[in-house]
Amino acid sequence: MKQPTSILITGASSGIGAGLAAEYAAPGVVLHLGGRAADRLESVAAQCRAAGAAVHAGVIDVTDAAAIRAWVLASDDATPLDLVIANAGISAGTAGLAGGEPEDQVRAVFATNLDGVLNTVLPILPRMKARGAGQLALVASLAGYRGMPGAPSYCGSKAAVKVFGEALRGTLYESGVRVSVVCPGYVRTPMTAVNAFPMPFLMDLDKAARVIRRGLERDRPRIAFPWPLVAAVTLLQAIPPAWIDPLLRRLPGKAATGA
Repeated sequence: MKQPTSILITGASSGIGAGLAAEYAAPGVVLHLGGRAADRLESVAAQCRAAGAAVHAGVIDVTDAAAIRAWVLASDDATPLDLVIANAGISAGTAGLAGGEPEDQVRAVFATNLDGVLNTVLPILPRMKARGAGQLALVASLAGYRGMPGAPSYCGSKAAVKVFGEALRGTLYESGVRVSVVCPGYVRTPMTAVNAFPMPFLMDLDKAARVIRRGLERDRPRIAFPWPLVAAVTLLQAIPPAWIDPLLRRLPGKAATGA
């Protein structure tokens, strides 16, 4: 894949989105960065400008379909987008909750993690197909490989993103538009900082950003890492639920609210 020079990233005010913005920031690159926290977003934008990138930052909520559509298309009008990274997401689980996740939490997680991805990528698809070029990166998670009782909505929303992206890649292949699904394990971000349980193979943010960038440059269908954790969750998929469910029920849950 060619080096993208016009890149849009959602969830860029912290975590993986901020890490990817810093990874791609360079002279000749235009970054369109969206996030909910204005102060954190401006800090990321300033860092990227210092690295030589031209940055357009917008305070945007990916659950607002009309607003995100307008922002994505305006960004494409300004500098036709080579790469769109649908990254915005929130984390939530069952830790400290009796009786499972409340309805409002489940709906909030799906609205951001799934609808937010759709709101970001669907508006740009007709334009990328018309140009016969472009790349989409849909950020899912290794949590989407197998449902964990400690985080039903998080696992379910990320599983939907993963499967949608994998199917979309095949659908768009002949058009020249490329799609990659990103499935990180534990990355050192504000989202994982609230986890009160061991996180095997926890990866630093800058290393994770480099892994994702290399995967996108190589047009990998699925960018899943780190490999020992990928192997573990792949094995979990193969074990019959009746065998593994009693063990999974004993694992600690995610915090009930996340970033």
